[in-house]
This record gives sequence, C-alpha cells and structure tokens, in this order.
Amino acid sequence: MNGSDFSTFRSRFRNGEPLFGTFLKTPTTHASEIMGSVGFDFVVIDEEHAPFNPETTDQMLLACRASGVAGIVRVRGSEACHILPVLDGGATGVLVPHVDSVAKAKAVVDACRYATGTRGFSNTTRAGGFGRAGFAGHVSEQDNGVTVIAMIEDPHAIDLVDQILAVDGIDGVFIGRGDLTIAYRQWDGGSPAVREATDTILAAARKAGKPVCILAGSLDDAAELTAKGASAFILSSDQGLMRQAAIKTLADFSERVAQSLEKADA
Repeated sequence: MNGSDFSTFRSRFRNGEPLFGTFLKTPTTHASEIMGSVGFDFVVIDEEHAPFNPETTDQMLLACRASGVAGIVRVRGSEACHILPVLDGGATGVLVPHVDSVAKAKAVVDACRYATGTRGFSNTTRAGGFGRAGFAGHVSEQDNGVTVIAMIEDPHAIDLVDQILAVDGIDGVFIGRGDLTIAYRQWDGGSPAVREATDTILAAARKAGKPVCILAGSLDDAAELTAKGASAFILSSDQGLMRQAAIKTLADFSERVAQSLEKADA
C-alpha cells in the first residue's frame, strides 16, 4: 500500500463498507503476500498473542505494502511505546486491546496523532518515505490515514461504550467475544451474557455512526452480525486457515487412496 492510497482503508472502514481480513500469527512475510494476492482487504498482525519481535512486524508490514493489503497491527498494549514503532513502520492502523475507559481511549488516539495528539515525530521512517515526506505532508498523511480501532472486551467497558465511541479519533471498535466469554465465565456452550454485550456494542456503534469489526465464527454468524450492523470481519487466522485446509486435504486424499486400494484388491 503506497502513500497515495494509505488512507483508503480508513475511509472504507469508516464508511461501513464490507471488509474481510484475517489474523496473522505466524512470523513470516508469506502470509501477508498470500492474503493480499487472493483479495483480502486487510490483515491483523497479532503482536498480542503471537511470537513477533519488532523486526518481524516490520518485515510483515513491508510485505503488506508490497501486496496491496492493509496492514493492521494488534499491539501488545495501549501505551505509546507499543503503538509508535508499528506506525513508524508503516502500519495502516492499530487494533488496541482492552480499551476499557474514556481516558485510555483518548490516550490511544493521542499516541496515533501528531497535530492533535502526542505522537513522537519522525519522518525518516517507512511511514515517512525515509525522509521523502516533509513535516506538513507527513503529519497530514499520517493523521488522516492511520486507523484506530478500540477493542471492547471487558465487562466494565460495556457500560462505557457510548463514551468510548464518542472519543474523537476512535474510528471504530472490535468486539472481543473471546475475552468477554472468559470474563463472564460462560464458556460451556453459548453465552447469553456475551450475546447481550455484543448487541449492546452493536447498538451503541450504530447510534454513534461508527463501524464494528468482529471475528466471525461461521457464515450464519457473519450474516446475523451484518444484519445488526457489523461491517468488518476477521476470518480465522493464517494458522486456522492452514489447519482447515490441511485437515480437508489429508481427509480427501486418504479417502481417495483407500478407494483405489479397495479396487486394486477386488
């Protein structure tokens, strides 16, 4: 994704266009390239739950740009020290875990913005074209292009979701149903509390006019969530997709070879 279309993803996300992405949990550039080549709109490099170091994330963001896919980073935490390096490395945006207060939401936005925030300045980075962008150009491009998505995944954040969504600069939210399930201690089957929390967040986002991103568990799940207002969907992960393909491929070939052996023995 080059500088001229850096803000395209943010615009599409904020406009509620249907967008499809996947988590990347394997520390390699190949997954970024493959997802871009088959038409995914974005990938989420998962620093929170996968074995990435700064150099690996940097290389994967370069692969995202080369492949024309938006590179979002799920950072390790909401502190500026986690956000600044990935933005300097050219991330299209950040997915920030456990945004559970208005103060934290404002701090996240400040860490992502120059003109209205506290982001540490450098234009001699990939994001600044290694010095190509002047001061004003770099500030404008980054402030207008970086997408900020807050993860709502704590029960006490549900009561504050309207205020969090109202924070200027929070472009949208991600509903963390996995963390909510654990928090509500209702992982044996469907969780009414998680469903209620999900509906509450979706309704608040509709009211605020901001988009919702969510991990879709199935086709029916995605359809139901779409009807309720979700527009950006994370579909499994590189590991999950590889596992699904491996299971199916092994089963298909094992069955066909067994059939062939049966015929040969007949």
